[in-house]
Amino acid sequence: MLSQRLKSVVRLVLAHLTVAAVHAMIPVLLAGQVAISPQPVAPSAPQPAKPEIVHLKDYSVPRSAFPHFLQPYKPQHIAEPNLGNSPRIDALMRDGKIYLSIDDAVSLALENNLDLDIARYNLNIADADLLRAKSGANILGVNTGIVQNTPGGGVGGLGGAVGSGTGGTTVAAGGAGTGTNGLVSSTLGIGPPLTSFDPVLTGTTQLDKNETQSTSPFSPVPLVAQNTYTSNFGYVQGFQWGGTLSGVFDNTHLTTNNTTSLLTPQLGSNFQFRFTQNLLQGFGFLPNTRFIRIAKNNREISDVAFRLQVITTVDQIENMYWDLVYAFENVRVQQEAVAYAQRALEDAQRQAQVGTVPPIQVVSAQSTVASNQQNLIVAQNNLQLQQLLMKNAISRSIEDPVLAEADVVPTSTMQVPQQEPVIPTQDLINDALQHRAELVESRIDLNSRDINNKSVRNSMLPTLQAFAYYGGSGLGGDINPACEFNQVPCSIIASRPPAFRNTTSVSYGATLNQLINSSAPDKGVGLTLTIPIRNRLAQSNQVRAELEYRQAQVRQHQLENQVRIEVRNAQFDVKQNRAAVQSAQSAVDLARQTLEADQQKLRVGLTTQVTILQDAATLTTNESNLVSAKAAYEKSRIELDRATGLLLDHAGIDVGDANRGQVTHLPNVPYVAPREDVPGSQPNAPSIQAAPQGGQM
Repeated sequence: MLSQRLKSVVRLVLAHLTVAAVHAMIPVLLAGQVAISPQPVAPSAPQPAKPEIVHLKDYSVPRSAFPHFLQPYKPQHIAEPNLGNSPRIDALMRDGKIYLSIDDAVSLALENNLDLDIARYNLNIADADLLRAKSGANILGVNTGIVQNTPGGGVGGLGGAVGSGTGGTTVAAGGAGTGTNGLVSSTLGIGPPLTSFDPVLTGTTQLDKNETQSTSPFSPVPLVAQNTYTSNFGYVQGFQWGGTLSGVFDNTHLTTNNTTSLLTPQLGSNFQFRFTQNLLQGFGFLPNTRFIRIAKNNREISDVAFRLQVITTVDQIENMYWDLVYAFENVRVQQEAVAYAQRALEDAQRQAQVGTVPPIQVVSAQSTVASNQQNLIVAQNNLQLQQLLMKNAISRSIEDPVLAEADVVPTSTMQVPQQEPVIPTQDLINDALQHRAELVESRIDLNSRDINNKSVRNSMLPTLQAFAYYGGSGLGGDINPACEFNQVPCSIIASRPPAFRNTTSVSYGATLNQLINSSAPDKGVGLTLTIPIRNRLAQSNQVRAELEYRQAQVRQHQLENQVRIEVRNAQFDVKQNRAAVQSAQSAVDLARQTLEADQQKLRVGLTTQVTILQDAATLTTNESNLVSAKAAYEKSRIELDRATGLLLDHAGIDVGDANRGQVTHLPNVPYVAPREDVPGSQPNAPSIQAAPQGGQM
């Protein structure tokens, strides 16, 4: 008896494992509709020159279960951040100095700037959020704000800050999801509940030994013992049109010493498949795919936000470069002032020794030398600061002592065109309204809110579900040899179950066959209706979602007005700064001619050394003002390109290079000339580059 029972248990376990394997293949077969992602190859030793694989992979595509069935259940490895500098910076270093053109500065920033590196991760985070939405889960949101953690180089815009449109949600202190600029997005994603689009297979296996003391005088045994083995499986999957498919498959193997039990062991199996379809709330593709659509919009916003990040970083780097050029030129101006004051002091000392000038002029010349030396020290400190800021902006790390101690020598200089190209203001505004990343983000966000509003309206409907199911049950086992009914053995009783009419033993296979041969079918159809009385929750959600949508529309109009003002303001600045350059150039020319004339007068004794020192101080001030005016002019042109959204186009910057972190197309910043007095400049480069069409004034 024990051997027969053991064999029965083994057959039951093997049969259950077979059924479990068949059901385990269901989600795999359904997953065949999903695009297959290649098996990621583990990277070799990190190479600073190569872009990180994390920024190039599409994480919205799930890993395939073929040929490795366990792959979807294993974590993916994300590469460590690459904190090494690109080799471009080493190629620009000679004799302990970095000879840096503005095109090289922009290229290095695209490869090494940490603000861009941080923003790149948002693209992969958006991919992961889209993958989450494809499974039927709610989205977590993506940060689409601008990263500005690099010190130096103020970025343009009204108030000196670059705005950012709304996109992925974040969590505010009050617990409500909010976007930027004061917009609320707390209802984003509200709608009918969703069932997982990924098939879910559940299984439970249990062995139970139960002994119960009998308290009935009619019980045939004083201690009823039952051994129960259960193996149950479940399956559920939701569909994007609002349907849900579920199935259960339960199995029981029971043995007992109760002589009144007809069967021991007793085998029981049953299954049921049920399909449910929403007819009102949750009906159709839109409410059930709202998270997927919003996640796709957020992915698109992430691309636009990254472009805005590139624009912001390039704007910052170019401003920093012209600050560096100003600091470099100002040191040269102050050095010339010190050298001239030193020569004037030596002349005054010689003349004082022979008595041609009073000693007070020597004291005056010494005071001028001391003042000019102080100005030179201030200028040199400012240059060192600008060099440090630039090295930090164009490198991932300045821990290398060679890089930390290297001087940065700008090889590009500021160049003012002979004549400004004139473009109507309205054309500039139209370019801005079409290309500004903030407006593109706002338009995509409005589309997401419109999708959300339709889903919220759908959730106001009552819940009406139509369902249909089909199932069956089977009974097997062995007739209990100890069973008697009115002293008649159970094996010869005519009222036995149908499966035991002609036999005293039914195998597990025969039991499973009863599930599909309609021996004991279970089938039906029905409707389920749920009506929330007063429906105040849904009303509140719908009104709030609509208000948030209207609020976003107002914000978009406000952004358009702000863009118009920024374009006009940038155009005004270009005109004013060009006039300032011309005025400063005239002042320099006048001061230089005055100094030369007074020097001739000094030779014939018609003026004094004090006048010469005053003329030299005036020339120094005017030259410094000219350098500052040119830097302001270059920055105003950068601001005009930023305001019109054409900064990257005019500089020849490929966003794909920025995405990869590896520049293959060297930028070509307009209105720049190579320096002729610095080794490492490009002598064959044109003195001035033509203005791009469509965005310059």
